[in-house]
Amino acid sequence: MLSEQDQAFFWENGWLVAPDAVSPDQLAGLCSDFAQWTQQSRDHAQAWDMNTADGRPRFDMAAGHSADHPLLRRVNDPVAISDAYLDVMRSSAMVDGVADLIGPDVRFHHSKINSKLPGSGTEVRWHQDFAFTPHSNDDVVTALLMIDEVTSENGPLEVQSGSHRGPIQSIWQDGVFTGAIDPQLEAQARGHSEQAIGPTGSVCYMHTRLLHGSAANRSASPRTLFICVYSAGDAVALSPNPMPTAYSGEIVRGTNPGRIRSMAYEVERPELPATTSFFDQQDRA
Repeated sequence: MLSEQDQAFFWENGWLVAPDAVSPDQLAGLCSDFAQWTQQSRDHAQAWDMNTADGRPRFDMAAGHSADHPLLRRVNDPVAISDAYLDVMRSSAMVDGVADLIGPDVRFHHSKINSKLPGSGTEVRWHQDFAFTPHSNDDVVTALLMIDEVTSENGPLEVQSGSHRGPIQSIWQDGVFTGAIDPQLEAQARGHSEQAIGPTGSVCYMHTRLLHGSAANRSASPRTLFICVYSAGDAVALSPNPMPTAYSGEIVRGTNPGRIRSMAYEVERPELPATTSFFDQQDRA
């Protein structure tokens, strides 16, 4: 999936966009299921479907959602309710790319869909994923599959290249778990940011310690991402899963190495979201 040059770029910068991460049939299945969920959201005024592993709602809408203007923004654990999403999580070129980076043994952690439909004001404050999901080592990759074309106008992922080689920043502010770094650090990161854009079916691989965020979608085009988090087979999660699933810990490439590899670092314990997602936590920032 990834050339030596691709892999070198990832380890130098902490991120990489690669095309053709799923087959046309796989992409069609993802699009079809998300379109159905968006249609279903028209019948709901608030988050719904409590049948997740921890009883929190599966589906969540952004402010301003209505039957006439649906703004579905989050689907938790889609692999639990969709054969199409489960297949891509396990059996796509996207996963082959993860194995190229942190394999040969690759373990699945969790998945979700983050969507910014046209008119959505959803923003993602800057943070590092590792502070939410610390592991015994940081060979952890987030794969963000572009179900829609991602452009510079529809709220793309913004990253600070090379920040994965820097410190782990706190996402606690004044004793409150905001899920976001200090505003001054955020402004500095945004001032040196790059956009991860690409056509439908592309994937952005992101190192777990890379600083990133995203702005609202002010365009007429949707921006929907299927997000899967994977770790090396010898990386063990050190905090509860923020979106537990029956598939957590499944080996999707290689075999279970039967050992734990650790590294030296310190990080504050994350706070699990009490509501649908971390969007509500970040609203406190």
